[in-house]
Amino acid sequence: MRVLLLGANGFLGRFVADRLLADPAVHLTALGRGDDADVRFDLAGGSPGALTRFLDAVHPGVVVNCAGATRGNARDLTRHNTVAVATVCEALRRSGCGARLVQVGCASEYGPSQPGSSTAEDAVPRPGGPYGVSKLAATELVLGSGLDAVVLRVFSPVGPGTPAGSPLGRLAEAMRRAMQAGDGELKLSGLGVQRDFVDVRDVARAVHAASLSAAQGVVNIGTGRAVRLRDAAAVLARVAGYAGALHELDSPPQRLPIGAPRTSAESVMEHLSATPSPYPDGCGAWQQADVRTARDRLGWRPRINLEESLADIWMEAACRI
Repeated sequence: MRVLLLGANGFLGRFVADRLLADPAVHLTALGRGDDADVRFDLAGGSPGALTRFLDAVHPGVVVNCAGATRGNARDLTRHNTVAVATVCEALRRSGCGARLVQVGCASEYGPSQPGSSTAEDAVPRPGGPYGVSKLAATELVLGSGLDAVVLRVFSPVGPGTPAGSPLGRLAEAMRRAMQAGDGELKLSGLGVQRDFVDVRDVARAVHAASLSAAQGVVNIGTGRAVRLRDAAAVLARVAGYAGALHELDSPPQRLPIGAPRTSAESVMEHLSATPSPYPDGCGAWQQADVRTARDRLGWRPRINLEESLADIWMEAACRI
């Protein structure tokens, strides 16, 4: 089976590449913007015609899209997460390869959830920020493309290589600095947030399973269990051998003051842009996946527990001490 992987150099893409390469039946080609890609191509700026010609030459049976951006302004996120997917869909429609598309989406497409609830695929998406909006638009493009396609909505991926800007990445870096400086206490914010953390290697297994399956539509990829960041911090401290005290600096979400002038949309947006969001991913205080569809349609279940994921995150952080 020929597989074309887009975004092979990203956090998720690297592990997806490793998983696919471990399958002797897979012949993998990586396409991306970096020099180490098999083929250099900028999805956000390249034309569908150029990508179509490449698809017709390689003739993949599956295209896996892990490419995209998690940070940047609304314009950048739209270019890399939405326009790029429009290019992929249009190229696949024009091509004669008939490839299946596995699109990697994210839980930010859903937005905030009711505490205690599990979010299923039929939930009405209400993304709480530009990243979630850009990813949801990409999902809608894929679902409306008429292609043989599945979108994997990945909840909060963790494990080796976790980006430093993610909640657990920031937590590990803060703990590393505290241990290096000999600090007996660590002051952290945002510890009341609860997220469904799923190991990146389990995500790669899900992508592999989706590539081989006939599943279409949206499929959640998570563990089905929300974990409070405060509890994850305690586990990380135990794994790291950090004996200091963890002090929480949480503050309630900031709102527009009562009676504030609301004479124009611009004034409201200026206030919001100047106010740090307590939930940068736009997902509110709680998110937990309903993962029954992944079990039933992909035959997939998570295998790696959070403690193992945290141990691997810490191993990388400790190398910098």
